[in-house]
Amino acid sequence: MTTAPSTTKDLEGLAAQLADDGYVVIENVIPDDELAELKATTDELFATNLESPYDPGDGPSHPQDAELEAYITDMYPTVEQGEIDRVMRINRYHRHHNADTPWPVPPDDVPKNFVYLPDIFEGGTLQFVGNLPAKSPIYGPLIEHPTVLALTRSILGEDCVLSDTSATSLGPGTKGGAWHVDAPLGQFPEPLPEFPITTQNAWMLDDFTAENGATRIVPRSHKLRKKPPWGMGELEGEISLTAPAGSVAIWLSNTWHRASPNSTEKPRPAILCYYTRSWCKPYANYPAGMSDEQAKGFSETARYLLGYSAGPVVRGS
Repeated sequence: MTTAPSTTKDLEGLAAQLADDGYVVIENVIPDDELAELKATTDELFATNLESPYDPGDGPSHPQDAELEAYITDMYPTVEQGEIDRVMRINRYHRHHNADTPWPVPPDDVPKNFVYLPDIFEGGTLQFVGNLPAKSPIYGPLIEHPTVLALTRSILGEDCVLSDTSATSLGPGTKGGAWHVDAPLGQFPEPLPEFPITTQNAWMLDDFTAENGATRIVPRSHKLRKKPPWGMGELEGEISLTAPAGSVAIWLSNTWHRASPNSTEKPRPAILCYYTRSWCKPYANYPAGMSDEQAKGFSETARYLLGYSAGPVVRGS
């Protein structure tokens, strides 16, 4: 896979822009043949996700369930009841496989990575597909791409890890999302930390345009140490991260951002790679979601990023 820009000077300039402006866009990173293969594989995953979404089973009910369902329904008003029912089954399943242990706080105080949240919205026109590395090794080169990883490490440290990797598709007519900062910052009190805890990047499988749902950000908003006002309205200074297919956009997760509406007749797909400092709990638990054989198919760098040798050990038997 192409690694441009490859010079130290290029990387230093991009790292400075990322730290100062809160974002950077690098065009034409993925060669056309690799891009076509990535897009075909991802399109198949989107279709499978709608036909047979992840549903590992169910678990015993708990008094906390009603509060959790109300929280998810209020948080995601465009999600249909069938998707809410599936998500509730998965949350009961995971609680059962954690010795039926409830949370000691209300659901809206629980870290987002402890809760299985919806990934099919607006009747399926907007969707996310998670756990990509376990679904295909084709995503391995993306998570350890030399330029992106170098820039990420310049912000989060050499020992940062991958928090989540997902595919997202904004279909025709989707409304986009509200302005936000990423987990866990959304649950932090203000002022937010002076330094970034996480970074996000979007690999563009199709052109990102102002009309088809390109990510919008407010440059340098990470320096405000505040959360954006909740809503989808225009903000002063906002820009769209537009670029041709095969490009990548990187932003600090405390930079205000949102997915914009898609007013075209085609979906806008992307691969999202979300990194975190090594001392934060990742959003996804990759070692629990793939076999040893799958893990050995990735490089040492990729395995570490996926969480291998990057967690607590058993201290005695």
